[in-house]
Amino acid sequence: MTSIWWIRDDLRLHDNAALTAAADAGPVIALHIDESVPGARRPGGATRWWLHQSLSALASRLREHGIPLVLADGDPRQVLPALVAESAAGAVHWQRRYHAPHRAVDAEVKTALRENGIDAESHPGHLLHEPWTIRTGQGSDYRVFTPFARACEEAPTPQRPRGVPDGLEGPAAGVRAAGHEVRTWLRAEDFAHRLAERGWEPSHPDWAGGLRDTWTPGEDGARSRLDELSDVLSRYDSEQDRPDREGTSRLSPHLRFGEISVREVWHRSLGRGPHADVRRTGGQGRGVQGKGAQAFRRQLLWRDFAWHRLFHVPTLATNNIRSRFDTLDWREDSQELRAWQHGRTGIPLVDAGMRELWETGFMHNRVRLVVGSFLTKNLRQHWRRGEEWFWDTLVDADEASNPFNWQWVAGSGDDAAPYFRIFNPERQRERFDPDCSYVRRWVPELSGFEEERLEPIVDLAASRRDALAAYEATADPD
Repeated sequence: MTSIWWIRDDLRLHDNAALTAAADAGPVIALHIDESVPGARRPGGATRWWLHQSLSALASRLREHGIPLVLADGDPRQVLPALVAESAAGAVHWQRRYHAPHRAVDAEVKTALRENGIDAESHPGHLLHEPWTIRTGQGSDYRVFTPFARACEEAPTPQRPRGVPDGLEGPAAGVRAAGHEVRTWLRAEDFAHRLAERGWEPSHPDWAGGLRDTWTPGEDGARSRLDELSDVLSRYDSEQDRPDREGTSRLSPHLRFGEISVREVWHRSLGRGPHADVRRTGGQGRGVQGKGAQAFRRQLLWRDFAWHRLFHVPTLATNNIRSRFDTLDWREDSQELRAWQHGRTGIPLVDAGMRELWETGFMHNRVRLVVGSFLTKNLRQHWRRGEEWFWDTLVDADEASNPFNWQWVAGSGDDAAPYFRIFNPERQRERFDPDCSYVRRWVPELSGFEEERLEPIVDLAASRRDALAAYEATADPD
C-alpha cells in the first residue's frame, strides 16, 4: 500500500515516527505543502530561505531511496484529498502540530480522509513531552517554568531515538501525483525548478550571503552539529553566556525545522547514542549530572514550555498574557525602531547583536535578552515590534518560542522576567564580553572601542527610571 508522508517541521529521515509508519506500510510519497491556513503565520524571510535549502537537501536524500518529494501549494484540506485520489494512496502519516489553527486543519484533514477509507494518522516527534501530557496536580496547565521542568523530569524518560526506517522505497513507475508522474519528481532539475517557483531564495537583492556562509541547512548539517555536542557540554556551564566564544550548540534552527530529533539531542546529552563520548563530560555518571549537561537540558525543556504555553494560549503572539500590560504607555518612534533594527543605537552590545542577526540570521541568547530588554524597557517600544522583526530575520523563529521569549523579556508573560529587571547593556558587555571581541567583530568601526562610536539614541539611566515608573503603574506587584 502506498502511503503519503506529509512533511511539516520534521525534515529528517532519522527518528521520524511519521516516516517510519509510512515506510512500514509500503512505498512512500513525500509531500510538502506551502500552506495557506487562516490564523496561522506565514514564515519570515530567514526561515523561508532555510526551508528552501532544507527541502532541497531532503529531496536529495529521498531520491537515493527512489522516493519523490512532491511540492504543493494551498489549503491542505483540498490538497491532500486530491493527491490521495491521484496517487491511489491508502494512508497518510504526519507529525503533530500544536498551534490551534494548524491543529484545527489537521483534525479536519484526518476526519475527511478517514471518512473516505484512508488510514490517516498523526504522530509525536516535535517535542520531548506533548503539551497535554504535563499537567499540574489539579489537572491544569503549567504557567511557571520551574515546576513545569520538575514535572517533565518526573515524567517517563523520552523514548530512545530510532534510526532511518528500513526498506525505504518509492512507488512504482506510472503512479501519478499532483498531475505528474511521480518519477518526474525524482529528477533533481524538475524538483529544483518547482522549488524555485516558490520564490523563497532571495535574488534582488540577495541578502542571504551571510546565512549561506554561516549555516548548512538539512539533516547532514544538523547531525554534524550534534556530533559536536559533547565538546559543547564540556564547557557549556561556563561559556553558554559568552557571545565572544563558541559556547552553545547552535542546534536551534535544526530543531526548529526538525532536521534533528529533539529526543536524539536529549539522549546524546545524557551520554547515549552511537557517537556520544561521555569522557568529554567526565564519565557516564558525571556526564548525566554535570552542570553543563543539566543546563543544556533545561534549555530543551524551556523550548517544550514555550509550546506548552502556546498550546494553551493560542494568542501568544498578539495579546499580552498579563492584561495589565494592555494599558502600558508604549512609545511609537519609527526612527528609534529602525536604529534598533539595523544596529545603529550607539549602544555597542545592542548594535553588535542586531548586526549579527542581520548578517547570520542568528543571535546569541544572552544578547537576545539584552536587545529585547533595551527595546521594551529603554526605548519602551511594544514587544510585538521586536517579535515581528525577529520573526522575519531569525533562522530559528518558531510560533511558540519567538513570542513566548519576547513576552518573557517584556514582563507581560505569565511566567515572565520581573518588570523591574532591566538589563544594563554596558554591564552585560563588561561581564560577558570583557575583551570586547564580540562587539568589535560586529561593530568594526569601534576600533579601540571608544573611537568613532555613535552617539547613544537614549540615556540608559534616565530611560531606566522612566521605564520603571511606567511599568510600576501597570505591572503586577510581584
